[in-house]
Amino acid sequence: MGKHSDSIQFEGRKRVIITNPQPLIDNGRYIAKSAIGEVLPVSADIFCDGHQELAASVLLGNGKGQKSREIPMKFVGNDKWVYEFTTDQTGIYQFKIIAWVDHFRTWKKNIAAKLKAGIDVSLELKMGIVLLIEAADGSKATEKKIIERYIKALSEDSDTSKLAGILKQDDIDTVMRGRVDKKLATQCDKVLTVEVERKKAAFSTWYELFPRSTANEGHGSFKDVERLLPRIAEMGFDVLYFPPIHPIGEKHRKGRNNSLIALPDDPGSPWAVGSNLGGHKDIHPELGDLSDFKHLIKAASKLGINIAMDIAFQCAPDHPYVKEHPQWFKWRPDGTVQYAENPPKKYEDILPLDFESERWEELWHELRSVILYWIKQGITVFRIDNPHTKAFAFWEWAITEIRKDHPEVIFLAEAFTRPRPMEQLAKAGFNQSYTYFTWRNTKKEIETYLTELTKTELRYFFRPNFWPSTPDILPPELTAGGENAHIMRLILAATLSSNYGIYGPVYEFGLNTPMHGKEEYIDNEKYEIKHWDWDKTTRIREVVRLMNRIRKEHPALQTTWNIEFIKTDNDQLITYIKKDERVDDILIIIVNLDPHHVQSGQVDIPFDMIPLHDYKVYDLLSKEQYNWKSGWNYVRLDPNEMPAHILQLQPNA
Repeated sequence: MGKHSDSIQFEGRKRVIITNPQPLIDNGRYIAKSAIGEVLPVSADIFCDGHQELAASVLLGNGKGQKSREIPMKFVGNDKWVYEFTTDQTGIYQFKIIAWVDHFRTWKKNIAAKLKAGIDVSLELKMGIVLLIEAADGSKATEKKIIERYIKALSEDSDTSKLAGILKQDDIDTVMRGRVDKKLATQCDKVLTVEVERKKAAFSTWYELFPRSTANEGHGSFKDVERLLPRIAEMGFDVLYFPPIHPIGEKHRKGRNNSLIALPDDPGSPWAVGSNLGGHKDIHPELGDLSDFKHLIKAASKLGINIAMDIAFQCAPDHPYVKEHPQWFKWRPDGTVQYAENPPKKYEDILPLDFESERWEELWHELRSVILYWIKQGITVFRIDNPHTKAFAFWEWAITEIRKDHPEVIFLAEAFTRPRPMEQLAKAGFNQSYTYFTWRNTKKEIETYLTELTKTELRYFFRPNFWPSTPDILPPELTAGGENAHIMRLILAATLSSNYGIYGPVYEFGLNTPMHGKEEYIDNEKYEIKHWDWDKTTRIREVVRLMNRIRKEHPALQTTWNIEFIKTDNDQLITYIKKDERVDDILIIIVNLDPHHVQSGQVDIPFDMIPLHDYKVYDLLSKEQYNWKSGWNYVRLDPNEMPAHILQLQPNA
C-alpha cells in the first residue's frame, strides 16, 4: 500500500465510533446554555466492533488557550456515555469527546468470565502481566508501585477465589486508564460549546406590575413602587418587571379597553413608546426622573430583587425617531407610516421599525445603544416585547455584542408565536422565553409539552418561563375556574418550571372577567390607571408566598430539567417527581387539574425511582405526614381546600 504517514497509520487502527454528541445546536452553529449549579449532561453514543470494553473522556477547556482537563465519562447503557457537568463559575466552556478500546478492562472482564466458568486462566494471567509491565514503563513512582503490587499478586496466587478478589480492585483501573496510549483513541470531530450563566437565568421568580398603578390616587411613581418593595420581597419574588416606562405617544392614543377614541385623561398604552417628551432612553415624567429610577433599582437590590425593564422596539407616531430617522420606517403611498397590524387586530398607536431599511446598520447600532444605556443605569434583566417581529440576525448580533461586556444580563423573550421562531430566538441568545404553558391544561397536554421541553434538544438552549396569565392574556381556564384554578395553575407553573411569573396584583386578587369574545381582561390595565388595595390579603396571595418559600428551600425545584412523570389511574390527577440527589432533596407533586370537584385515585410510585421504605412522606402545603410505600398509593384532593400535594421525602433515621 506504500508508505503511510504516522497520522494515517494510526487513523486506520482506530476502532471506536463516536456519534450523536450533545449538546450540539444546529451542528455547532449556536451555543448551548447552562447556569451555575445546574447539571448539564454532555453525552455521545460510543461503540466499536467486537465485544471489547471501552473508555471515554471529555477534554474540558474554556476556549482561552488554557490546557484542557481530562474527565472520565460514565457508561449508562445502550452505547450511551455521559459526563454530568456542573460548575460554580460563569463563562464559556468547551468539550471534546475522546474514546478508546480499554484493553486492560477487557482482559479483566474476560478472565473473570473464565474463572466463573472454571476454565484454566494461566495463559490469560501472563497476558495481563504483559499489559501491566508495558504500562509500568515510564510511569510515575506512585503509579508504578500500584502496578508492581498488582503484578506480584497475579504472579503469586493462582487460587480462583483469591484471583476473583484481586480482579475487583479499582485502584489499578484508575492507574491503567492514565497509562493508555491515546494515539489509538478516537476524537469526536465536533467541539461542544456551552455558556454557563448566572443562577438567576435558570431560577427566577417574576412579579409584573404597572408603576403608574401603585399610588393610592392619581398617577403612580417610582417612589410609590419603592414603598411596595417589602411587600413584593415578603411574597418571595426576586424579579420585579415593569411594562415600558417611557413617554407615551399622544397621536392615535388608545382609550380604555383599546378604544380608538381616547379621552383627555386616558394615559394610553405604555407600549406606544415615545412622544415630544422623548423616546426609548427617556422616562415618563409622572413616574419620576432618572435619579428616582436609579434609587429604586438600588433599593430593590438590597432586598434581593432585580428590576426588569420592558424593551419594546416600536414607536408611537410622535416618537422622535419618526422625524429624525424617517428611513427606519415603511411609508405608504398616501404619505403616512405603516402602523402595526395583526389582522383583524390593528395597532394604530404603534409604528413598527423597518428591518429591511437601507439604513439597517444605523438602526441596529441605535437599538443596541438603548439597551446599553439602561445597563449603565443598573438594569441587568430585560423582557423584550414581541422579539419575533424584529430580525433574528439583529438579536443574535446585539445580544452577543452586549453580553461580551455584560455576561450577567438576562433577556426574556415575550414571543407567543410559532415554535420555530421561538426556538430561533433562544438560539440567537435569549436566556429565557415565554411558553405555551398558558394554554396547556389537560394531563396529556402538560406531560407532552414538558417532555418536549426537557427530553429533546430544546433542553440545551430553550429555557422556559411559565406565566399563568399576562396583561394581554386571560386564558379560559382562569375565567371558568376562578380562585381554585388560579391556585392550581400557580402551583403547576411554580413546580414544573424553575422560572415562572405572575401579573400582579391582578392574579393575587383572582380577577378573571374577560372582554366579550376575547381571552383578555376587561377594563385592561394596559389602557387605564388602577388604584389597588395593596394591603389586601387573599387565599391566592397566601399560596403564592408559600410556594415561593418552598421553591427557595428546595433545590429540586430550582431546575426545570429533572422532571419525571409517573402514572395515576385518574386523568384529572397529574403526578411528577423532581429530585436533586446531590442534596437528597426528593419531591412528589400531585395536582388536581379539576378546579370544581374533589378528585381521588391511585398514584404509582416506582421503586426504582424512589425506594419509599427508606423515607417518610411530608406534605409541604398541608404540613401533614402520610404513610406511603413504593407501588400504588391513594390520594384525594379537594380544590376548595388545596388542589395539590407537594410531598417531601425525608430519609428515615
